[in-house]
Amino acid sequence: MKWIFAVLAIWGAIHPMVYFLQWFGENGFDLMAMVDAWHVNAATSGLVWDLTIAAVALTVWVFYEVAVTRDWLRLLAIPATFCIGVSCGVPLYLFLRMRAE
Repeated sequence: MKWIFAVLAIWGAIHPMVYFLQWFGENGFDLMAMVDAWHVNAATSGLVWDLTIAAVALTVWVFYEVAVTRDWLRLLAIPATFCIGVSCGVPLYLFLRMRAE
């Protein structure tokens, strides 16, 4: 199971990044313009908030479990989540959590 999560983390890092890089290629490296594009309508705003809340929930969960287990490597899921996306952060965290099994 842990290797399925590893593959999903890699997929979750690469697949969304293709779209981000395409957007940057067309619009330049303008993060504020990208944020504006994320809020172009109610559907995209809802998706942004859905992912933001999921990212915050994952962050709280990671901090809690790291405080209990002292497995500091699990903290890598936080920058993966906020720099790449929830599609990478969640499966990466699950992989890191299961790696000792």
